[in-house]
Amino acid sequence: MSAILSADDLNDFISPGVACIKPVETLPQKESQSENPYEVTKEDKVQPENLPPAQISLTDCLACSGCVTSAEAVLISLQSHTEVLNTLESYPELPLSLGSDQRATQNVGTADSDSRIFVASVSPQVRASLAATYGITEREAKYMIDQFLIGPHGLRAGGKHRNGFTWVVDTNIMREAVLALTADEVTSSLSSNETGSLPKRPILSSACPGWICYAEKTHPFILPHLSRLKSPQALTGTFLKSALSKAFGVSPSQIWHLAIMPCFDKKLEASREELTDIAWASASAESQTTPVRDVDCVITTRELLTLASARGLSLPSLPLKALPASCSAPFPDQALDSFLFSKSSSGQTVESGTSGGYLHHVLKIFQARNPGSKIVTQRGRNADVVEYVLMSSGDEPLLKTARYYGFRNIQNLVRKLKPARVSRLPGAKPPAVSSSASRRQAMSRNATPAGPGTDYAYVEVMACPGGCTNGGGQIRIEDAREATPSTLKETLTEAPVAASKATPHEQRAWLARVDEAYYSADSDSEGSVATEPVSVLSRDTEIHEFLKYWSQKVDTPLSQLVYTSYREVESDVGKTQNAPNDTARVVELAGKIGGGW
Repeated sequence: MSAILSADDLNDFISPGVACIKPVETLPQKESQSENPYEVTKEDKVQPENLPPAQISLTDCLACSGCVTSAEAVLISLQSHTEVLNTLESYPELPLSLGSDQRATQNVGTADSDSRIFVASVSPQVRASLAATYGITEREAKYMIDQFLIGPHGLRAGGKHRNGFTWVVDTNIMREAVLALTADEVTSSLSSNETGSLPKRPILSSACPGWICYAEKTHPFILPHLSRLKSPQALTGTFLKSALSKAFGVSPSQIWHLAIMPCFDKKLEASREELTDIAWASASAESQTTPVRDVDCVITTRELLTLASARGLSLPSLPLKALPASCSAPFPDQALDSFLFSKSSSGQTVESGTSGGYLHHVLKIFQARNPGSKIVTQRGRNADVVEYVLMSSGDEPLLKTARYYGFRNIQNLVRKLKPARVSRLPGAKPPAVSSSASRRQAMSRNATPAGPGTDYAYVEVMACPGGCTNGGGQIRIEDAREATPSTLKETLTEAPVAASKATPHEQRAWLARVDEAYYSADSDSEGSVATEPVSVLSRDTEIHEFLKYWSQKVDTPLSQLVYTSYREVESDVGKTQNAPNDTARVVELAGKIGGGW
């Protein structure tokens, strides 16, 4: 297991200090010696001891209800800062020459098969966490990461090969692509009879791997409702591997992609067999026999700090300014470069939330298509449940959507969508089915949905209460106090700085500080963002043009690049293992899905 992950860190969804305090069931122990062997002890005289709380491991509790299999737990442990360092030490960096237009080029056939192109992607929630920790702006946090991963004073300052990353990509760019495609998916579902490959209404967002893990292993009847779109992390990986391998004429296995994300569950997502190049590579490609993952390694925000410490580097000491042009090579294709490193607005607003703004974008698209319409908001039982209704100018509902964050709220949503049981007369023979898949199909086809949740067109579902800025891999307030105590004394003064455990009030204040940094992405951009507002419909048109160009450039149908699939998975937690051991199982699994393990 990653050294940074411990039982105290399992607060991604429901705090274990609140929800996991049941002691291990035990029986009263017999006394070693008794003065009278014939004496009978009454039950009320047996004083039970104060039993310690059960120890919850990652296998038991990462995604609730035993969703993580033991093999997946090992896969997570293989993705850590140690894996990053080992890879940088093991492979030399593939030299990229500059062509006549100063763009990186590589002659086909001249690349060393042992060399690698190192690329990274960073989520905006990671930058917000770093900004809140070190008291800097979100833009300066971006510069800090670029200096560490690309610059001469970061990773390139040490190591066997002096390796660093050639490009660091903001996942916001591919998030915009997912937003545009989400609006298309909802539009198509509303104008069709739910046939073919479209998900059933209500469409549930699929960008959160913790939520997907939970659905696949506990509620398979939910799977037909899941959006078929890849997450921004997965789509970024597909884009980088497909575009760079095509441009340089190298195998996708020679492109090593690191993703820096706010939660540990993104490691599970990167390990999915559906998210490999076998889904989009040509039939003649090497990947048909040896699939290569689109995302080779995922580390969290805290693990980024550990990575810097392992190299003897301090992130705040790095220059908080943009890298000089000599340190960053343009992307090999000008059109892709213009989109990938564009200066458009991030769209990180309070209205869109801290988890990507999928629901907000769908509402804004439909509102733009219906002039005079307005969005009516109604809060649920808590702040993590909100319903949104798009009302026409004549006060008629046009679209009903909702937001559900946190597993306690997700369970309520699942109950609303659970199909009603098909009633049978007593003694009637149940319908014969050949597999669990046919069982689900029969249920979906014959059962009548129950509950008010079925009138939603789209639901944004995230496992973490408060959204992605509250991911389990983010920097905690205790860690931030140790890193820069002076920057937090003014805003978080309820308890002494040296306190080991923050109070609930301090934790809420800390999360608000991270959210503030997240929402300030455009305001602290130092004039680099375009000042003229662009309508959501115009921006969606630009994104679709980019997606079409990308598809043509890599000679792959767009559907193979942007869509994925889900399946029912049976958890092995608490079951007798027939395999020799988990290590053998995970080695076999890792060998099948590639990734350089």
